[in-house]
Amino acid sequence: MADLNSIAQGQAAARRVSRPFPLGVWNSIPGVPEVPGTANVSVDAPGLSGVEIHFETAPGVWASEPLSESAAGIHHGRVSGLGYGSRYGFWPLGKELPGEPGSFQLLLDPYGRGIDEAPGADGGAPLFFSVHVDPSYDWGQSRRPRIPWRDTVIYEAHVRGQTLLHPGIPEELRGTYAGMAHPVMVEYLQELGITSVELLPVQFHADEEHLRQLGLTNYWGYNTLGFFAPQVSYATKEAQAAGPKAVQDEFKDMVRSLHDAGLEVLLDVVYNHTAEGTKDRPALCWRGLGEEQYYRHDGEGRYLDTTGCGNTLDFSQPRVIQMAVDSLRYWVSEYHVDGFRFDLAPALCRGADGHFDSRHPFLMAVAGDPVLAGSKLIAEPWDIGPGGWQTGNFPPGWADWNDRFRDTVRDFWLRDQAALAAGGSGGSVARLAASLAGSADLFAGSGRTSLASINLVTAHDGFTLADLTAYDHKHNEANAEDNRDGSNENRSYNHGVEGPTADEQVAARRAQSARNLMTTLLMSLGVPMITAGDELGRTQHGNNNAYCQDTPLAWLDWHLDADGLRMLETTRTLLRLRRDFLASQPYRYPAEPREASLLWFDAEGQPMTPEKWEDPGCRVLQLLAGSSFSGLKGLLVLNGTLQDTEVKLPDAQTLRASGMDGEHHQVYQLMLSTAAEPAERTGSRTRGGEKDILPANSISLYRA
Repeated sequence: MADLNSIAQGQAAARRVSRPFPLGVWNSIPGVPEVPGTANVSVDAPGLSGVEIHFETAPGVWASEPLSESAAGIHHGRVSGLGYGSRYGFWPLGKELPGEPGSFQLLLDPYGRGIDEAPGADGGAPLFFSVHVDPSYDWGQSRRPRIPWRDTVIYEAHVRGQTLLHPGIPEELRGTYAGMAHPVMVEYLQELGITSVELLPVQFHADEEHLRQLGLTNYWGYNTLGFFAPQVSYATKEAQAAGPKAVQDEFKDMVRSLHDAGLEVLLDVVYNHTAEGTKDRPALCWRGLGEEQYYRHDGEGRYLDTTGCGNTLDFSQPRVIQMAVDSLRYWVSEYHVDGFRFDLAPALCRGADGHFDSRHPFLMAVAGDPVLAGSKLIAEPWDIGPGGWQTGNFPPGWADWNDRFRDTVRDFWLRDQAALAAGGSGGSVARLAASLAGSADLFAGSGRTSLASINLVTAHDGFTLADLTAYDHKHNEANAEDNRDGSNENRSYNHGVEGPTADEQVAARRAQSARNLMTTLLMSLGVPMITAGDELGRTQHGNNNAYCQDTPLAWLDWHLDADGLRMLETTRTLLRLRRDFLASQPYRYPAEPREASLLWFDAEGQPMTPEKWEDPGCRVLQLLAGSSFSGLKGLLVLNGTLQDTEVKLPDAQTLRASGMDGEHHQVYQLMLSTAAEPAERTGSRTRGGEKDILPANSISLYRA
């Protein structure tokens, strides 16, 4: 009998044994025997001396257990009755409960894989609960596309806004993960020619209190509350009603559908701050678990804010780094995503002294993680802290949003055009040439090539492409901040009329400027990023900060006018030309300088001289790009003046003198012109040494 008692006691003890890692709630842990009916619960709560977990054993029926083990701020225990689908949360051990569980805000699990949102009392702030979610999913034969950087074309999209108004998608699927995965949308993205869909934040996010009071929402979602949980509101009503497991599966269905179509899925992630906001807001998660350890503070105990959002996570703390890396690893391993764009990335790379460090432990941890190997990593390389501008300074393995490209291209095609129209002068072509060449000089210092440059003219934040050509000033009155929000410096040009116009000539000039911007973006070396809707001529009516506009203002309108149809066809053609050109080049083009040839010529077909590079009056430029190992070359000819200009295309003798075999470049075939009426000339051929007429303020693309 004594032996039987000992065995029973041993079994009972085994049921109580828990592990500090992995953090979160897990029914089974690799290498540890599973204990049926129990879950291993672990939470990093360095600010608490003890933690208890409250959880539902049935809808509306709550139980609690203390996490009996702790070490180095991590509290853990083995809990019985916490099954899949159960809501749960943490509470300081020994602290009086303010009400019945389920009626007040428990502390969320930083590693919670599902979040349930419930109405607050008397119309107050909503309540949030972590949910224990079954991670199982059958991926079948689905595989990641693994698109090389040189072939990548990014399409920045919002899950809801992309499909909410699309007439070809069933109404119940519009604005959802399932809508993004619908064959109509998948086929559209394939025919457009992009390779990688970058989704605005889909990790669970919450609305700021001031927006809730105004009846607005954080539409963009840059206010994360759950780094391991998908946003519930982007799922179909059916999935939402079925619970977090169905929401998770719908997200995975979307990824699988896009992958099966050869499209990558990138996530825009926000690890720099959390939805808890400023110190006067209630604790939702990290503030209640260990405010001093999770957030940055100054010597007076105040939050240090390098994000503009009231708090900044402290990436000098090992557990904060671990949480971010574990989250990234989770989305790659469990959701099969292909990469990430990091919002305000310098905030993740500041040491204890507050300075940016290109060898920060977070960067080293990501670089050395085998699960993240091969994932695309994209930095938004600025924040508002000291030394916050870090474009070009992230390490190998990363690509940076290139704001210098954005500003230079806008300056040449918009700000300079405004100056010329007013009788002034524009800038030279030198800065634009550097952008066309992929800003190689900007990235060389960090040991990277032009493929580290994420080229963009617009993004979710700022004017749309159409609005860049139609507004000199922001018009953000709908945001209820008296038009104070949003950037005042947009490098835009309204072409003489602010906003909508019935003047056909003004409208035509705007449309041509938009085509110039898109052509420059897609024909430059580097990795282009298109903002969803720019290919359709989408407008936000001058709002350059539509973060709180979950309205038709921010949704894609699929009813296109003639200009919208022309812009869509131009974008498709440009992406086809880009794809065909790259397919004809060596695999390492353009990353390997020995395999990339860029020759620059003036309007007379002669090599550019230092004097011409610096001459602001020289606004005609020819770029012959290709490889000495490929017969196919591309000739880009731009005219940044207000007059039609005769341009002599490079002849064979000039090409030979420049070190290129000229025999293959006797004839140039016009493939596309951004001028208003190119149709009758597309496909025409001009011999090297002969002159062609380049319309004012336009770009012509030739196959050589």
